[in-house]
Amino acid sequence: MDTKPWRERVRLEEELLEQLQAQVSQAAKRRAAALAEGVAELGSVYKVAQDLGKSWTAVDNAIKKNGPAAADPTTTP
Repeated sequence: MDTKPWRERVRLEEELLEQLQAQVSQAAKRRAAALAEGVAELGSVYKVAQDLGKSWTAVDNAIKKNGPAAADPTTTP
């Protein structure tokens, strides 16, 4: 049986974890954008949450945490 040394296995698993974390982050941003689109279509976070069978706080927090960053008022002309 040809087993890689433990240091090599740890390094490979750390690389995999980094890739997975990047994918989770990207998926969360896409989900937040879709939720924000739902808010624009339905008119409120509450209506989106009701449509999806989720709490309004879960939807609101997902949008706030992963949605597009608000414009910085100090740099906006």
